[in-house]
Amino acid sequence: GKQNALIMGKKTWFSIPEKNRPLKDRINIVLSRQLKETPKGAHYLSKSLDDALDLLDSPELKSKVDMVWIVGGTSVYKAAMEKPINHRLFVTRILQEFESDTFFPEINYKDYKLLTEYPGVPADIQEENGIQYKFEVYEKAIL
Repeated sequence: GKQNALIMGKKTWFSIPEKNRPLKDRINIVLSRQLKETPKGAHYLSKSLDDALDLLDSPELKSKVDMVWIVGGTSVYKAAMEKPINHRLFVTRILQEFESDTFFPEINYKDYKLLTEYPGVPADIQEENGIQYKFEVYEKAIL
């Protein structure tokens, strides 16, 4: 059957505990201009988002891939959001302030429509360990 493909930057890959790499039942692609060989456990190494998307469009992989997920970090999200292709943003909005050093890129809300519902995504506020959050799904359609 088909699998989802995950595209992530090198720092995101190495932030995943080694025992959990690669992320199971998905094609894991790491982006890096510096690395010379595919990191242990990853399926592919690409120099750029465009190279990774070309790889996924290749005859070898095209028939094996269901959905492509960009899973970070900031510059990879930004590059994907700037591409003139139809896509969705699955955003977890944490309803509390935290000190942090990594951020999701600014969303240009003129380009996206917030979907009121999406299959499998709860619409109400969630809570875990006293922290409230909600899921939002945005769609960008290129005409």
